[in-house]
Amino acid sequence: MSTPRGIRNRNPGNIDFNPRNDWQGQIGKEPGGRFAIFDTPENGIRALGKLLINYRGKDGMPGVGGKGIDTVLETINRWAPSNENDTQAYASAVAKRIGVRTTEPINIKDPATLRGMVVSIIIHENGSNPYAAAIIDEGVRRALA
Repeated sequence: MSTPRGIRNRNPGNIDFNPRNDWQGQIGKEPGGRFAIFDTPENGIRALGKLLINYRGKDGMPGVGGKGIDTVLETINRWAPSNENDTQAYASAVAKRIGVRTTEPINIKDPATLRGMVVSIIIHENGSNPYAAAIIDEGVRRALA
């Protein structure tokens, strides 16, 4: 069995490469592909966490949660658009893992909540989470710093 692309690229959230996003530790783009490559998993996890935190200031979905993106459904809708993903199923799986409803407001800046979202996205994007707790914790710490 081959290693999932997100793990190979040390980009477990499968973040698209964008030259305007000068992520800490971003070292390029996969050959012939669209995803960023990071120097360490911690920096890939940091970028994943930073994006989730940055979504908070973006427009959310009408009638869902409060102002801005503040629910699992809105976050995953932004992270994994429905033109490429079963966004509803993805959001349901993430919400179940962190113990909330998909439309319940969450505090993405809470370390435990951010960690839960990050791990859930890693599992969904790669089929499992191969990282030790210390690697996840360091990536989340860097995202919140």
